[in-house]
Amino acid sequence: MRHEPCALHHIMILSMENCGLYIHIPFCRSKCYYCDFYSIASKRPIPRYLEALKIEVGLYSGRFESFDSLYLGGGTPTLLDPGEIEEILDCLYGHLVFSSDVEKSIEANPCDMNAEKIAGLKNLGFNRINLGVQSFNDRDLMFLGRAHRARDAEKAIEGLRSAGFNNIGIDLIYGLGGQDIGGWIETMEKAVSYMPEHLSCYQLCIEKRTILGRMREKGLINTPDEERERSFFITTSEFLEDKGYIHYEISNFAKERAYYSRHNCKYWNHVPYLGLGPSAHSFDGDRRWWNYRSVRRYCDALKKGYTPVDGSEGLSDEQKRIESISLGLRTLDGVDIREMEHDPGLRKKISELEESGYINVHSNRIIATREGFLVADRLPLYFLR
Repeated sequence: MRHEPCALHHIMILSMENCGLYIHIPFCRSKCYYCDFYSIASKRPIPRYLEALKIEVGLYSGRFESFDSLYLGGGTPTLLDPGEIEEILDCLYGHLVFSSDVEKSIEANPCDMNAEKIAGLKNLGFNRINLGVQSFNDRDLMFLGRAHRARDAEKAIEGLRSAGFNNIGIDLIYGLGGQDIGGWIETMEKAVSYMPEHLSCYQLCIEKRTILGRMREKGLINTPDEERERSFFITTSEFLEDKGYIHYEISNFAKERAYYSRHNCKYWNHVPYLGLGPSAHSFDGDRRWWNYRSVRRYCDALKKGYTPVDGSEGLSDEQKRIESISLGLRTLDGVDIREMEHDPGLRKKISELEESGYINVHSNRIIATREGFLVADRLPLYFLR
């Protein structure tokens, strides 16, 4: 007997086109020291996970009109072999509708990018590769607990280019213990020498439940103070803009607008997206819901005929407005002034923030400057008081 999924009756059938689809693949060779995303260092549950994922995909058949972005993240999606990835794609295309120009992204580990894997991804139609390089410095990679070394990343990029991939994103992390600005610039110089279409440069954030978090609690590692963090951020933005990259979101840079991450822009622009797999989050325009942060619980629920949703929340109009302002001020597109017109002190606030160098106003949009990006967590509060 098929049970009605316990949360799906709350979810409207969306007629909106161009939604985003995220598939969480929570398997890794080993757990990186900084990683707080849900993943497990084992391949053993993969067959059971694949069967459960197929069931979950079927639950959403017909509930979203179409998707124009597909993003396989993790974890390490490229830990799966091409046949297993093809199994996922066949199921997705059998139940869901995708636009003809769908952005088809996959996160990749340099260790996995041998000729066979690269050819497999190309044959499966992926047109955007997000490579988790993190650093071109072997000492930094060891600090982060990465399984690869700089030469592995170099070979992976070279292999992807040789195979004809023309939309490559490179992920990097800065602000590591013992890292200086000069070493960070060397990593960025190496990255841009490959002319990637996209770069994501993240400030290292150490969460308590990670290996680095436990090391910091024991006083085994040091991290940059606030002024040094500021120097890393400003250096990153200035360096990459000088190299021709658009700093279009706090941590993201693209060669041109066409290379913005279409999928991630949906999160920042409040566009509906569906997340499948353990710990994945979804948003239909009015509600958010999220899956169990456990492969076992996720698979058990679906095997028994229930949705693996762990929780949900509805958003009021005011909550959506607040989120829109907070997210918009993290991007180069900024926020439409009309979203704040009810505020009688708006003009004064804008004037003060412009004078302080935190925002500019263009075409009735409030846009954070580089200095504004630095205080992005506090900047929205100025407009929400």
